[in-house]
Amino acid sequence: MATLHPQLVALLERAAKSPLPAYYDVPAAVARRLYRDTRGALTPDPPAVESVQLLMAPGKSGPVPVRAYRPKGAGKDEVLPVLVYYHGGGWVIGDLDTHDVVCRTLANGARCAVYSVEYRKAPEAPFPAAIDDCFSALTFVSTQSGINAKQLAVGGDSAGGNLATVMALMARDAGGPAISFQVLIYPGCDQRMGHDSINRNAEGYLLTKKSMEYFRGHYLPNQKDWSDWRASPLLAKSLAKLPPAFVLTAGFDPLVDEGKEYAERMQKEGVAVEYKNYPDMVHGFITMGRVLDTANAALAECARALKKAWGT
Repeated sequence: MATLHPQLVALLERAAKSPLPAYYDVPAAVARRLYRDTRGALTPDPPAVESVQLLMAPGKSGPVPVRAYRPKGAGKDEVLPVLVYYHGGGWVIGDLDTHDVVCRTLANGARCAVYSVEYRKAPEAPFPAAIDDCFSALTFVSTQSGINAKQLAVGGDSAGGNLATVMALMARDAGGPAISFQVLIYPGCDQRMGHDSINRNAEGYLLTKKSMEYFRGHYLPNQKDWSDWRASPLLAKSLAKLPPAFVLTAGFDPLVDEGKEYAERMQKEGVAVEYKNYPDMVHGFITMGRVLDTANAALAECARALKKAWGT
């Protein structure tokens, strides 16, 4: 039986003593502020990159902000592989800034361009607004100069992992953009919330079952949408002919069982999948590299998987 990493035990003890309210006890705008302002104690200092630029992708409901990173040392005219990244936060919280260090680290580690997408969030913009924005951004990135459109990957963590899986399915069915790889970090794959790990890891490991219900209530206010494959990619009729994938999960995460099942189902349907579980970690750990050494190791694994996929 796996036990929590000692560095994580200390973090969870501090979290348990925090006077701050739980996300599910406050409005979405307050939850966003709580999440943003508690990142600093957990997130490493941002590594230097060659350039950072804010772009606007045309979207169905207006421009979609996209932050473009080029890795340290990249030449001005150098054509790079590209990762389109979707941040986590339950489709309700999180933004370009909360995942800035993750994107910088992946850009340098995989020596690729990273385009981080600021999709609209619930409850102001419920399902499928985020999906529309994410696909608009993906299409936009595929046409940018300075990137190799034949080496285009999608990735994300948590809700962003969910969105990345959906982008791969949509691109497959639409005949493009052509995606070469998926990096799925503890993705949410089934909004029905019926997997054992949701109850097994329901409390005490940062992401709680009550928080998940809060996020789902904002993103998917209509219960009928829980079974839409664009919300629950595990319910897609077929996962065949998807791009190869690296799927990362955490043992003490409510989402671990559905992430593992998604990886296994892709494999069964002929997709090349590398699956890596961190048995002593919790949901959200990759952003906590200031206090968790494993977070930095996991991001290095994601970068390695990208380089291997691209042959770079």
